[in-house]
Amino acid sequence: MKFAVVGAGAIGAYVGAALARGGGDVILIARGAHLEAMQRDGVRVLSPRGDFRAHPWATDDVDALGEADVAFVALKAYSLPALADRIGHSLGPETVVIPAQNGIPWWYFQSHPGALAGSTLESVDPGGVISRSIEPERIVGCVVYCSTEIVAPGVIRHIEGTRFTIGEPDGSLSDRCRWISEAFVAGGLKCPIEERLREQIWLKLIGNVAFNPVTALTGATLGELGTLPEMEQLLRAMLEESAAVASALGVELPVSIERRLQAGIAVGDHKTSTLQDLEAGKPLELDCMSGAVIELAHRLGIAVPHVEAVHACAKLIDALGRARPAPRGAEVAA
Repeated sequence: MKFAVVGAGAIGAYVGAALARGGGDVILIARGAHLEAMQRDGVRVLSPRGDFRAHPWATDDVDALGEADVAFVALKAYSLPALADRIGHSLGPETVVIPAQNGIPWWYFQSHPGALAGSTLESVDPGGVISRSIEPERIVGCVVYCSTEIVAPGVIRHIEGTRFTIGEPDGSLSDRCRWISEAFVAGGLKCPIEERLREQIWLKLIGNVAFNPVTALTGATLGELGTLPEMEQLLRAMLEESAAVASALGVELPVSIERRLQAGIAVGDHKTSTLQDLEAGKPLELDCMSGAVIELAHRLGIAVPHVEAVHACAKLIDALGRARPAPRGAEVAA
């Protein structure tokens, strides 16, 4: 089985290196100094599970997707609409696509019962460009539980998590999911196959909607969020609002709100990806998470005031780019 990783950044390069370590035939599609380093030296992974290096083929040519059996799409959600048409035209006739974006995936309402069946969300798939570009029968869904970062071009630090939960949008147990899972496991990753993948999507999503923008606004680590009762109250309210949207879509979360809240805080001294992006001056992934929950809530007639307020504040932080420095000579009150 041949894998191509589109957007071989922190997560994508880690997955590609692991697949290559397990004997997979891998193509990494990237750009810039990171690509040049991977072409020259391969991918070096620094991990508490053991460091390793792999040498998959690396290129900036999206057309290389045509050679792959499976395309693992590791682009940020906001980057995908602009590249969707190019990706769609580059895929081979039988290429399977694994979207690995945060938030509500663009394919969520494919093979989905209910009033919103076949719908697209403007917050995720503006104008339906992704849905038109990538056929639904290609999709194998994925929920990523893994934290990585690029510490230097071609060098990935794996922080925690190795689970990539996959599943068919229609809930069937397919041979292609089994083959993909086996390749991931051979590379040292966890890859369970879920018949009810949408439950896993929402379980991760409600945490992202609450924790990620709040940490960007406060600069807090996940553990620090639990040091103030008022903050726990706000996070609990956001989790409950998001869970109400999930429930209206027929999703029953596998754990309680309180357990989800405490599990997030228990991660401890860790910065969310949104806070890391803010500190690095990168755009924030908000629309696919809190933005999607708000859009769905409006369609379903559900009030989500806490999610809306935090989302608006985080959007402004994103628009401003970074906090303005204090004026020179300013005094700080004791």
